Amino acid sequence: MSAESGQARPAPTLEMVAALAGVSRATVSRVVNGSPSVDPSMADSVEKAVRALNYVPNRAARTLASRRTYTVTLLVPESTSKVFADPFFASVVEGIARYLNTTEYMLNMVTSSESNPEKTRRYLLGGNVDGVLVVSHHTGDHSWERLNGQLPVVFAGRPLVDAGQSYFVEVDNEEGAAAATARLTGAGRRSIATIAGPQDMLAGVDRLAGWRAEVRRAGLDDALVETGDFTVASGAAAMRRLLDRGRNIDAVFAANDQMASGAYSVLQERGLRIPEDVAVVGFDDDYYATSLSPALTTIHHPITALGGKMAEVLVDLIEGRPTERVNRLPTSLVVRDSA
Repeated sequence: MSAESGQARPAPTLEMVAALAGVSRATVSRVVNGSPSVDPSMADSVEKAVRALNYVPNRAARTLASRRTYTVTLLVPESTSKVFADPFFASVVEGIARYLNTTEYMLNMVTSSESNPEKTRRYLLGGNVDGVLVVSHHTGDHSWERLNGQLPVVFAGRPLVDAGQSYFVEVDNEEGAAAATARLTGAGRRSIATIAGPQDMLAGVDRLAGWRAEVRRAGLDDALVETGDFTVASGAAAMRRLLDRGRNIDAVFAANDQMASGAYSVLQERGLRIPEDVAVVGFDDDYYATSLSPALTTIHHPITALGGKMAEVLVDLIEGRPTERVNRLPTSLVVRDSA
């Protein structure tokens, strides 16, 4: 309250910021909405005026005017325990957050229960969010069904069931798996097993296909396959099954670094040396790769960049800007001690 007038000082407006900065109202609007099209000197003047006046954009008014919530949802159809134990998800969220920090959009997260997919759909289609980022989807998931056409959606990896209309960001999983396996064939390994990922997920299917293509190219047996679910425990169980076949396995390609970690523990408990007896290559290049001993040779998966690109594509869709439907990021082989 003002001591002189007894009345509250009016909240600063967009027009007041424009007057103080010496620019148009439209320029102020572009700056506070994060547009990169404003001349840097003008943007600096606007930001100084915003700070001087303690101006806060009226999100509610902008939402009514634009019919946007300025919120996007990250939908992960996995259990909460799996999400918070897997470094993949943390890196995806980091990439998404970095990009959204350059915009006015906020992020929330739903770890969907497939026992009640309708609840998730009601939330997503109830005017609560402007778009959805879907990560770690399986063919049996239903939470995100029928969202395309009703809400902008971007997937991490193309959906296995896709009518050719989905927007997605992915790496070439098949090519990466082939490169990992070629590292083993090139080192003279002749009995190469794989611990494949789940076959209801794109990454699991494509990485198995890449391994199989390379072992067949090298004229080797492609029957040494066991499947896990991308967890350490499943990698250990799959490695036990492979060794219990009684075959003289001299190399393993694991479809992610967590399953490679599980394989390590079993190989070492069976008295097999890495890489002297069994060489191992993984996929992802997360903290498991460097924490294992010996350090793990693996395929670098640019997970943080993938999350950022997903967010960029989604914001472009929401705001009606042209964007590519298919976005692929490169992988690379990182050679360490295990192969």
